[in-house]
Amino acid sequence: MSILAIIPARKGSKQLPKKNLAKLGGKSLVEITINVAKNVKQIDYILVSSDCKEILKIAKKNKVLTSLRPKELASDNSLIIDTILYEYERLKNQLNIDIIVLLEVTSPMRNSIHIEKCIDMLI
Repeated sequence: MSILAIIPARKGSKQLPKKNLAKLGGKSLVEITINVAKNVKQIDYILVSSDCKEILKIAKKNKVLTSLRPKELASDNSLIIDTILYEYERLKNQLNIDIIVLLEVTSPMRNSIHIEKCIDMLI
C-alpha cells in the first residue's frame, strides 16, 4: 500500500501573516511538519503544496515533492479537500497512491508516532 502525505501551506493568512513560516524551536512550522512526515515509516511520498515560493524552497531543501498551488486553491475561501483532489489528480498517473494523509502545518505538536498509529488504525 502506497501512502502520500500532503502538507498544504499557503502564504496568506489574515490573522497571522506568514504563519506557516513561523518558527518554533528554531524551525519553521513547515520544516517541523516535513521532518515529522519523514519519520513516519508508512509514508512513501511527501508533498508540500503551496502558493509561496519561500515555502516551496524550504520543501525542496528538505528533498520532498513540491507543487505550486493555483491561486484559486489558495484563497481564504478555498477548501482543503479541493487541494487534495487537485494534487491527487495531478499525481495519480505518476505515483501509486492508495492513501492520502493530510498534515496541517498548524499542528506542530503531533509527532510521527501519532501519525503512525492513525495510519495503522485506518489500515
